[in-house]
Amino acid sequence: MSTLTVLILLAVAGAAFSLAAGVTAMAHDGMVAHNDSVRWMVWRVTFQAIALALILLVIGVGWR
Repeated sequence: MSTLTVLILLAVAGAAFSLAAGVTAMAHDGMVAHNDSVRWMVWRVTFQAIALALILLVIGVGWR
């Protein structure tokens, strides 16, 4: 398994974990829970962007 594959899998796992944590935070009432869910959403989008960038990098390198 290549290094890029491991990095992609870690980014996908991070996105899945932050999604689960955000949904859990959103299930609680109050402003603190809302702020936590927003923070987790930002992390999820960040992990998804990293995974997408790495996938595009792999596709670009593979086409050479």
